[in-house]
Amino acid sequence: MVALESTIISHGMPYPRNLEVAKDVESIVRFAGAVPATIAIIDGVPRVGLTDADLMKLAKNQNANSIMKASTRDLSYACVRKLTGATTVASTMAIAHRVGISVFATGGIGGVHRGAEVTMDVSADLLELSRTSVTG
Repeated sequence: MVALESTIISHGMPYPRNLEVAKDVESIVRFAGAVPATIAIIDGVPRVGLTDADLMKLAKNQNANSIMKASTRDLSYACVRKLTGATTVASTMAIAHRVGISVFATGGIGGVHRGAEVTMDVSADLLELSRTSVTG
């Protein structure tokens, strides 16, 4: 199994290109002989492996605030509040590790994002990489 993050779907690209890329990446993983496991929080439930409807829900994030960008610190909040959250690399690694998936693929890891002085959007990806046993 190969864990795939979902923030790129909801926050990284416009619709419909985001949905096409998500499906293409899953196809590439299958072609290589592995099982893709795109990870997200859907209506408060962590999901490892998404349905077409789940992918569509993430892809049609018309308002950037309708789908939460869920890092590790946000997982409990998203679950308790029954929110839908696209997982960052950090939260994807944490969930994948929890269910026994040791390999993940991503388009890149985060850092300090533009506008962080206002949004405080600082990635937890590097910290999570230092403490979670996964192969990227």
